Amino acid sequence: MTSGQRRLSAVATAAFVVSLAAACGGGGNSAATSPEASAPSSAGASEPPAGLSGEIKIDGSSTVAPLISVASEAFGEEQPQVKVPVGTSGTGGGFEKFCAGETDISNASRPIKDEEKTLCDGKGIKFTELTVATDALTVVVPKENTWAKCLTTAQLKKMWEPAAEGKVKTWKDVDAKFPAEALKLYGPGADSGTFDYFTDEINGEEGASRKDYSPSENDNDIVNGVAGAKGGLGYFGFTYYEENMDKLTAVEIDSGSGCVAPSVEAAQGGKYTPLARSLFVYPSTAAVKRPEVAAFLDYLSANIGSLAKEAKFIPLNAEQEAKLKSDITALKAG
Repeated sequence: MTSGQRRLSAVATAAFVVSLAAACGGGGNSAATSPEASAPSSAGASEPPAGLSGEIKIDGSSTVAPLISVASEAFGEEQPQVKVPVGTSGTGGGFEKFCAGETDISNASRPIKDEEKTLCDGKGIKFTELTVATDALTVVVPKENTWAKCLTTAQLKKMWEPAAEGKVKTWKDVDAKFPAEALKLYGPGADSGTFDYFTDEINGEEGASRKDYSPSENDNDIVNGVAGAKGGLGYFGFTYYEENMDKLTAVEIDSGSGCVAPSVEAAQGGKYTPLARSLFVYPSTAAVKRPEVAAFLDYLSANIGSLAKEAKFIPLNAEQEAKLKSDITALKAG
């Protein structure tokens, strides 16, 4: 294979060459270049037909982008005449483009909303939801934080709910046992599927959040913000934590059954609640009729395990992987 195989530890970071200014949040400035990444081994998997050409336009969630960017690069090694740019306008921004017919596949860190379905219906855009990986949404603090090894979901709500705005200013305001260190919060923007999921699960209502925090359209800004503030706290997908373990500590979460750290095993086994979630891609029915799009989806499903491993994602279990394959087969047949 290529020399990219020696750079696996940086693959998720490299994936974000696709966008310097976009991430979980919305915004229309999505990039159109694929990252450098190594192709996974496809031994035993069916290979796409030779001689394909064209462009497959993909946009959406920055959480899902590293996985699909790795797939794009690997597929491109076998099909160099097929271009697969991966943008990161955020889940909401991605669906806006998808439902306007501007993209072929939309990446999403949450299921499509009813209003987005209506928008797609109005434009005649038909689609299928495909689950491609599992994520453990990860709450992080800087290495200097020695007190917040585990937080309850109630404590997270106390930090992030709308009522906390202007009132919960220090860690001591969260729990009397914590120091009076200034609480500095960092998180994704309101167009992000990660923002939607977190606010729904922690605050009890999608989109309900204090506004006096530092939102960013770039997950790396969240990483740097938290890492640079002793009282910092933020959240994003598990991949970003794995890429920044030298700077950050993952907080264990207690949703009522004890403290559980984010991990592959905890997310797959249903123990990391409520912050384990599925990640999706939404191909349009019309796009799949094009041979290059069908071939890309076949490649994705045939190699999903190794792609997830290389991109440092939590892979599908055997049942989920079988469903992905059957869903793509049905989509192509339809």
